[in-house]
Amino acid sequence: MSLAAGPGRGHVAHGQPPGELRLVVDKHVAYIQSLDTRRDELEYHLTEHLRIGGIYWGLTALHLLGHPDALPRDGLLTYVLSCLHDNGGFGAAPGHDAHILYTGYSVQILTMIDGFDALEQKMAGGKHKIATFIANLQQPDGRFAGDQWGETDTRFLFSAFYTLSLLGHMPHQRPREPPMIDVPAATAYIKACHNSDGGFGVAPGAESHSGQVFTCVGALSVAGELDSYLGEEGKDRLGAWLSERQLSSGGLNGRPEKLVDVCYSWWVGSSLAMIDRLHWLDQEKLTTFILQCQDPDQGGIADRPEDMVDVFHTVFGIAGLSLVGYPGIGEVDPA
Repeated sequence: MSLAAGPGRGHVAHGQPPGELRLVVDKHVAYIQSLDTRRDELEYHLTEHLRIGGIYWGLTALHLLGHPDALPRDGLLTYVLSCLHDNGGFGAAPGHDAHILYTGYSVQILTMIDGFDALEQKMAGGKHKIATFIANLQQPDGRFAGDQWGETDTRFLFSAFYTLSLLGHMPHQRPREPPMIDVPAATAYIKACHNSDGGFGVAPGAESHSGQVFTCVGALSVAGELDSYLGEEGKDRLGAWLSERQLSSGGLNGRPEKLVDVCYSWWVGSSLAMIDRLHWLDQEKLTTFILQCQDPDQGGIADRPEDMVDVFHTVFGIAGLSLVGYPGIGEVDPA
């Protein structure tokens, strides 16, 4: 699947009033299906390091749009398993190093296409080997590295938690077995990333950012510690910081003084949903902003109106619409 932007741009059809904007479902489905036909473009090869991510984003969008079988299952399965390493990790593409992010994407793809039997045929005990790969990336202070080279990020910790949960290998899912990871150390690290403004950063002391808020709140949610840690006061403080990300256009930004971007419809919206504060956003204005970013002619959604569409912003725009209950879109789990 190509991660190249375009060919279309987000815009509103000439003369169409904002109140008449509609999601062009069939065009978005066709746009995602077309992405794997662009292999003769330079951008297809320059974005190889995002290939598994692109498949996950496209497939998720199709599920939300009600077309889960729009991409060929056998082709997806063959490609994903070709990225599997002997140590249980997955790379971004065949021949790429195993990384926790692409392992998480791959497990989500296998979950959506019911591919774990095929995983077992290729690698006996595959789920356990994947879980072991992830567990071996945890550091003594609780955080997780992305790969053998040691970079750490709260994204990686969240990826570890949700992937192990999908595999059924979180400690609370196997209470009779020794825990594979140290959950208390991991959640303590997350809590150390909590800032006085209510948000969370990429590391202790780092600036609050909507994307990192999502990973930290999501990790606490998977661990079952979100409510007990934040409490109502903490949710109010975080909810205030998140709701301030909405600007006059209806769109959301990632941190103060930055431009709006469709992807934050998900990062901000899902975080607010997890703390029961989604109603603090003007959902009608957010819906209008997202629809103004779609290409009504060729499909796809851009980061902002007049910019080129891509599959990354397409899925997060659609996911944002799901959060606010847009009719005809499947329900998404905010965590």
